Amino acid sequence: MTGPDLVPVEPSAVEAVGYDAEGHELWIRYTGGHVYVYVYAEVPEAVYRKLLDADSKGTFVNREIKPTYGFRRV
Repeated sequence: MTGPDLVPVEPSAVEAVGYDAEGHELWIRYTGGHVYVYVYAEVPEAVYRKLLDADSKGTFVNREIKPTYGFRRV
């Protein structure tokens, strides 16, 4: 798997996140021991920054990312 380095985030449903600015892709590894990462397409960098600033990463992802952006698992 190639992509951006994932940065651990505070305890929530989201374990780590990364952003590929060139490809406009948001990479998210969720908690629960999964070995795969979800890659959300066409995510603006401003949305990634808002995710990093969100009090609850999981809530932000459920409200702002999942309903809006397509994804693939890697």
